[in-house]
Amino acid sequence: QVQLVESGGGLVQAGGSLRLSCVASGSIFSINSMGWYRQAPGKQRELVALVTTRGSTNYADSVKGRFTISRDNSKNTVFLQMNSLKPEDTGVYYCYADVDWRGDYWGQGTQVTVSS
Repeated sequence: QVQLVESGGGLVQAGGSLRLSCVASGSIFSINSMGWYRQAPGKQRELVALVTTRGSTNYADSVKGRFTISRDNSKNTVFLQMNSLKPEDTGVYYCYADVDWRGDYWGQGTQVTVSS
């Protein structure tokens, strides 16, 4: 069984920063991509950022230059540093991991609210 546990969400004013963390635990042989998705009220879940085992990254256009994704492979942990936050960044942020041969796993989500 694989579990993803997020932390670091909260309420912040526009222009502020937050750092999200996600730890994958359980019987894990390896993790391919790890990353973050988000879902705003009334909208579909969307990709925020992904990072591969080798450190290649992919960002949504809306967060490029403001968010930075990183991971610690030795600890099965992924981070999302979010700077210059905007009200439109508000939503539930979900951790994602593509785990060895078993595929996709998701965390339960952490709320990020950016006030104007």
